[in-house]
Amino acid sequence: MKSRRALRRLAAAAFLMLAGTVHAANEPVQIGLDLEVGDLSSTSDEAVRLGVTQAVAEINQRGGVLNGRPLEVLVRDNRSVPARGVENLRTFAAMPDVVAVMTGKFSPVALEQVKELPALKIVLLDPWAAADGVTQNGQSPNWAFRLSLSDSMAVSAVLRQARNRGLTRLGVLLPNISWGRSTAQALKTQANTAGIEISGTEWYNWGGDPTLIERYLALRQSGAQAIFLVANEREGSQLVRGLAELPDAQKLPVISHWGVSGGDFPKLCGDSLQKIDFVLVQTYSFGTARNESGKALARAAQKAFGVSHPDTIPSPVGIAHAYDLTHLLALAIKKAGTADRAAVRSALEQLGRFEGVVKRYEKPFTADNHEALRERDLFFSRYLPDGRLSRIEKN
Repeated sequence: MKSRRALRRLAAAAFLMLAGTVHAANEPVQIGLDLEVGDLSSTSDEAVRLGVTQAVAEINQRGGVLNGRPLEVLVRDNRSVPARGVENLRTFAAMPDVVAVMTGKFSPVALEQVKELPALKIVLLDPWAAADGVTQNGQSPNWAFRLSLSDSMAVSAVLRQARNRGLTRLGVLLPNISWGRSTAQALKTQANTAGIEISGTEWYNWGGDPTLIERYLALRQSGAQAIFLVANEREGSQLVRGLAELPDAQKLPVISHWGVSGGDFPKLCGDSLQKIDFVLVQTYSFGTARNESGKALARAAQKAFGVSHPDTIPSPVGIAHAYDLTHLLALAIKKAGTADRAAVRSALEQLGRFEGVVKRYEKPFTADNHEALRERDLFFSRYLPDGRLSRIEKN
């Protein structure tokens, strides 16, 4: 009898172990999002979240990852403060089911988070922040992967745009933060070989200057034929409103980095935006979606944001980048056969072709290159009177 009871106990224990294994197989694999939720003028956080959640819904509908485990999204607010971003990253890293963390648009936040990666050993995915140092960080192994433009790419595109328009003297307006310094370094490297002279550089206090027009006038006085603007939506709209009030003869063209598209820039500018020549670099346009996945994503975004035209979807690059980056993460988890962070990091460097909404990625990342986009993927757009962000040139 004792032998039978022992067998029954062993059978019961085996059943419980099996049940626990089945339950574990259905537990979610988590993705952490560290975004600037508390930044009231920003739409980039909503865009990144939408891109991720839309991709996650598609992946889960197809069976999830690792034999049926669903992906789950967790969100924390960094309020655009680097210290909060670091603390959020540490919090996510302490959660064993979080396989990777996606950061937001602010380079100062992402750069501080990158410093923590060698110790935390967690994948950092970048769908927006442009500072070169996010991925070009000197770390081995490199845990940061970007599907976005970098400052070096943006500078190259701006110099090309200026040259194509016959503009050879640029005045540069930069924020006194790491994003501005990253752009300044890229300009120093590229301007001379591109045949562009930097007539002057003006630095402004991010979030602290009530107007940028005096700095603009100093650049005009330096002999600039156009202004290269590096700004987000609030500072950019300050310049636009001030510039619109000047006589037409004093208005220089503005070629902008893409930070202004991370918020409701047309609303902040009002009709001033149509009184000046203002273009900005971009990587994706829903109005020229390249495939059915892009069109479906546009429909979802239009519904989520309550807009009637694909070109009025806020922060389009954030949506598209985050969407493609989430699908690439899922492919890496599948390739690794595990949610182990080190294995997923390695798998990201070995992915093959993927048909994304932004582009066809032949090999998104390698051991030596953690940038999924190239300078040839960039183009320029202009805001129309009805708020549409319309592409004005082909690649």
